[in-house]
Amino acid sequence: MLASWYDDQGPAADVLHVGELPDPGPGPGPGEVRVRVTVSGVNPGDTKKRRGWLGSSMPFPRVIPHSDGAGVIDTVGAGVDARRVGQRVWVYGAQSYRPFGTAAQYTVVPADLAVPLPDHLSDELGASLGIPGITAHRTVFADGPVDGRLVLVHGVLGGVGSLAAQLAHWAGATVIATVRRTADLDRVDPAVVAHAVALDTGDPAAAIRSYAPRGVDRIVEVALSENADLDNAVAANEAVIAAYATRADRTEIPFWPLLFNNVTLRLLGSDDFPAEAKRRAARDLTSAAAVGALTVDVRDRYPLGDIAKAHDHVDAGGGHGRILLTIP
Repeated sequence: MLASWYDDQGPAADVLHVGELPDPGPGPGPGEVRVRVTVSGVNPGDTKKRRGWLGSSMPFPRVIPHSDGAGVIDTVGAGVDARRVGQRVWVYGAQSYRPFGTAAQYTVVPADLAVPLPDHLSDELGASLGIPGITAHRTVFADGPVDGRLVLVHGVLGGVGSLAAQLAHWAGATVIATVRRTADLDRVDPAVVAHAVALDTGDPAAAIRSYAPRGVDRIVEVALSENADLDNAVAANEAVIAAYATRADRTEIPFWPLLFNNVTLRLLGSDDFPAEAKRRAARDLTSAAAVGALTVDVRDRYPLGDIAKAHDHVDAGGGHGRILLTIP
């Protein structure tokens, strides 16, 4: 099969190879399926693993990167319904504690990680749901239903933020969202976001409070080190801050004000979510997408041979939308 892989960590152009590797085989093991991959999703977590971020080492002697993808099941292992052969699926967790991800013509995963993809949904959407979608679902629903609640989503134009806002809206919440710059306000979808606030305004906390006088119930947080004081200023009593990223490795928080406000700080690492939480997220993401409640902005598509450029694009940041690889 045609695949990309790395045997050492480092810059994308230096360590990523593209060529022929043996097909996964002779076939999937018990409870597994083999997926013929058509689209592979590139996430910041994939490029961080390749770079050795935070001192991480090679988890396996060889890694085919990427956890997210879409394709068609072509073989099933023992204990898996044979009728799944030929089924279109989206895949998550392919390279989570496993060596061989979706940057290849075939990947083998536990059957639960290959989620049926309705025929009217595109492979590009399917390949965009995994890490950002499951993370977004956990930020919104880990602490119970949000129907009738006020949910603040920071970074609503980002991969996780946009899906979190759509999921919260789908589930009956009123969504308030932030963007970094006033110029980005026109890009926020008013069908999903009731009120949008730019963080470069003079007093974003006052702007958010004008829409949520008693405070917000949930906060989906992409930059805890930058927003901790703002979050404290707008949180309702017993609010939850669900943080999936920060810019400072050792992040300070206004501990006593948050304590007096009985705020829960939930930290979210997607590789280690409970298995049942991932399964529920997969079901909800598929259901929401099927009725048109989820859309994903695709920024760029690269052929597999340009995987190093795709990784560099993700590492450069500064844009919105998913980066995808098309697999020949």
